[in-house]
Amino acid sequence: CGPYVSNAQWRPEMKILHTLLGSIAIFLWFTATAAAITPSPLVDAEWLAQNSENEQIRVIDLRNKIDGGSYETWLEGHIPGSVHSDYFKDGWRVGRDEVVGLLPSAEQFQALARKLSVNSDTHVVLVPAGVSATDFGSAARAYWTFKTFGHEGVSILDGGFAAWQATFPNDIASGASIAPKQGDFVARIQQADYTTIEDVRQIVDTQSGALLLDGRTQEQFDGHKKHPKARNVGHIPGAKLFSQANAYDDDKNRLKAADELASIYREIDAERIVSYCNTGHWAATNWFVLSEVLGRENVELYDGSMVEWADDAANPMATNLSNLDQFKAFFGKLF
Repeated sequence: CGPYVSNAQWRPEMKILHTLLGSIAIFLWFTATAAAITPSPLVDAEWLAQNSENEQIRVIDLRNKIDGGSYETWLEGHIPGSVHSDYFKDGWRVGRDEVVGLLPSAEQFQALARKLSVNSDTHVVLVPAGVSATDFGSAARAYWTFKTFGHEGVSILDGGFAAWQATFPNDIASGASIAPKQGDFVARIQQADYTTIEDVRQIVDTQSGALLLDGRTQEQFDGHKKHPKARNVGHIPGAKLFSQANAYDDDKNRLKAADELASIYREIDAERIVSYCNTGHWAATNWFVLSEVLGRENVELYDGSMVEWADDAANPMATNLSNLDQFKAFFGKLF
């Protein structure tokens, strides 16, 4: 067993060892903590489960009429510790001057975020239902809204509530929860990701190098159909059609893998990209993929989109309609 060593001989060496081990433990703790609160724009159910005890994380369930959900649906089953906020009813988008789907004011969004217990250091995880591309758009638009008002700590649960339910079928809460404490989040609008109608007019008038990316359907882009709130058919002159549905895996009900998205969006290349659709909902998915998943710079979202653009008769419109289609459309308006 070796020679006997007195306390006086081994105490200094043990002290050094203890100090070293303590430093390693502290380093590992800080590393784990940093990893826990600096996730990627998309997080999976396993990550959320591992970080469920982190008080800095606020899980917001956005289920709404798009996916057939509501507060009542949330009561029936939800991720433990989550809060519900209806994407359609609670002020994530607002109407002004008969134009729907607009960004709320800083004061309006600040009140909403604080009601959901969001603080300046909170990391928000947004939860769609996980049932369709349009449903994912709810989370993408809410994500963009947080970023536009200066809150960087935000992610989307990849696959939404459906993914959580499939991964942890025995970890589903139900019923009402204790109302969350009022948060201290301060909303300050950031212009980097936000495009106004004046910006779009300038792009169209000057025919600048900016790319207007239309996330709607082919029929709406061509002018055969339109959103119920839009006053006219067609698209913004010079725009490129690129449906947001390209990004979504319908079989898995989540965004496609990053490498596949990089290939799909390879042709979308410009110094400045402005994503739009009908009301800035579908457009949010194209924005999220380009800006947050693929890390492209100078990608913006036009929240008013086609409904706001077509509301002003002075704004030019373009279509891919034949002369006969245009003739029918003209007389259809008259009668």
